[in-house]
Amino acid sequence: MLEETERWLATRSWSVADRPLHRVLAAKQRSGQRVSVVLPALNEESTVGEIVSVIRHDLVSQAPLVDEIVVVDSGSTDRTAEVAAAAGARVVHRDDILPRLPAEPGKGEVLWRSLLVTSGDIVAFVDADLKEFSSDFVLGIVGPLLTDPGIDLVKAMYDRPLGGAAGQGGRVTELMARPLLNMHWPQLAGFVQPLGGEYAARRSLLERLPFPVGYGVELGMLVDSLHLVGLDALAQVDVGVRKHRHQDGQALGRMAAAIYRTAQLRLARGHLVRPALTQFERGVDGFEPRTYSVDTEERPPMAEIAEYAARKVA
Repeated sequence: MLEETERWLATRSWSVADRPLHRVLAAKQRSGQRVSVVLPALNEESTVGEIVSVIRHDLVSQAPLVDEIVVVDSGSTDRTAEVAAAAGARVVHRDDILPRLPAEPGKGEVLWRSLLVTSGDIVAFVDADLKEFSSDFVLGIVGPLLTDPGIDLVKAMYDRPLGGAAGQGGRVTELMARPLLNMHWPQLAGFVQPLGGEYAARRSLLERLPFPVGYGVELGMLVDSLHLVGLDALAQVDVGVRKHRHQDGQALGRMAAAIYRTAQLRLARGHLVRPALTQFERGVDGFEPRTYSVDTEERPPMAEIAEYAARKVA
């Protein structure tokens, strides 16, 4: 590990307990900054309501840390929107945000569009499939941004159990993202959960970043933030244990392909001859190929979008 990375680990890796709620609230009051929490959601009716309820109870009603909770629904066919609204979130459909641009499928697209429908100086992203959710996830990632003006982006770190086995989750992280970061961006090798969906950043940073529309958004955001604001402006906070719905191996393969593509674009800005991934499923007549396109689209920095600029002027 680089000496710079070892130093960063010692000075920019914290526990949620390092910044108690009362200290974070005092810093928020002094700064006058607003905090938005965004949950990107697609068919998460079984978990999204509990997450919203916990945030509202702990960090809105009991302690005024969070100013708005926004669930961006990317086309759910279940009761995700209804459950989220009943729990107290403002629900916005992805396609109703910036309608002049047809929406691309993918998580990054939802996160990018959320900047247009939130007002916080600090924006925290939380995946909507978390189980046994604790508000420490939000407190942990928001705390350093409110107490330290030199921090621009904070990732949550945690244990990720899989099937009862501790530390076995995050398979794409271990097989794809971590090797890529260690080989090509070793300054970022200290991030425990580089692909984790729980992180917070200043709007002033987010609006200057391009957003890969799919699963490459987390890796792309880390790499681009490193180049834009430097390693010392990035941090991570231990929030305990993350439990969520795990995807099957083929879905993870597609995720890995998108992440690799995101890395490739940042390494060379070249073009694949064939940005696609073929996988195999056993059918009646043997193994059958299934070919999926790999996410290659990226949205420009939000600061370049006319509607966003007009909103800021207004």
